[in-house]
Amino acid sequence: MAVLTSRQVAFLKALAHEQKPVILLGRKGITESVVKETDSALTIHELIKVRLATEEKESLDDEALAMAAKTASALVERRGKVAILYRRRREEPTIVLPKEPKPPKA
Repeated sequence: MAVLTSRQVAFLKALAHEQKPVILLGRKGITESVVKETDSALTIHELIKVRLATEEKESLDDEALAMAAKTASALVERRGKVAILYRRRREEPTIVLPKEPKPPKA
């Protein structure tokens, strides 16, 4: 997944603000079936929230990054136990990311 710019991250966070988590990880964590469901949800919605399962603060980032890696998506943000994932749809994307403005000529 391509790296998101700060402007794109802010845009996606604003879009995700009102959303509820679509994927809820259970005690077993990231299983094959959870990855398939997350992949399917990203294909449909492009931008989703995932409620993480781990209780350890240090492991939350690891779990969010692992979920992003396994679904080939970008981790937009992890706040508390909720991660926001984004993956652009190949055909007919619904979310158009803003581009960074060009720097002024000197």
